[in-house]
Amino acid sequence: MDYDIYKIQHDLLKKLNEKRFYHSLGVQGISFALALHYGYDANKANLAGLLHDVAKCLSDEQLLIECETYHLDISEVERKNPFLLHGKLGSYYAKHVYGIDDEAILSAITFHTTGKPDMSILEKIIFIADYIEPNRSTKQIPGLDEVRKLAFIDLDKTVLLTLENTLKYLEESNKEIDTLTVDTYQYYKNLLL
Repeated sequence: MDYDIYKIQHDLLKKLNEKRFYHSLGVQGISFALALHYGYDANKANLAGLLHDVAKCLSDEQLLIECETYHLDISEVERKNPFLLHGKLGSYYAKHVYGIDDEAILSAITFHTTGKPDMSILEKIIFIADYIEPNRSTKQIPGLDEVRKLAFIDLDKTVLLTLENTLKYLEESNKEIDTLTVDTYQYYKNLLL
């Protein structure tokens, strides 16, 4: 795996707004650190972390149009909440724009928002890094420091705590919850409790 990470960063600087670009750099750095800590391929984590939100700055309409154009599956929840499609479309971009053919990286990008039951180590790393990256505010995310500490102790417990916090936030905000997120939560709850 030999990609020009600086070239990809430069390209993302043009595609993403400033806040999203710096978030992506934060996820890249945390993904790299978590991979080193857990003995996973840090280069894969670095690349997946950088590209996880490559499609995030598209409008809901554009996300739907492109997913339909590229024949990507769209669930009913995603159709009602198209912003959830940025993971699937981001994976498509990683493969077709940046030439990433590593299925582990593509899957980590696809599921970084919802998670999925029985995630691979890279999927867990990107899912967690997206939540705990340094630019996230502890004022906006209660208990974030606890999650950040736990991330370097136990990935599965961190996934569960992240899902608990996310589901609580979505419920309190009266936002629709993707069934995949609920399934992921149930899987990790059953695994750990």
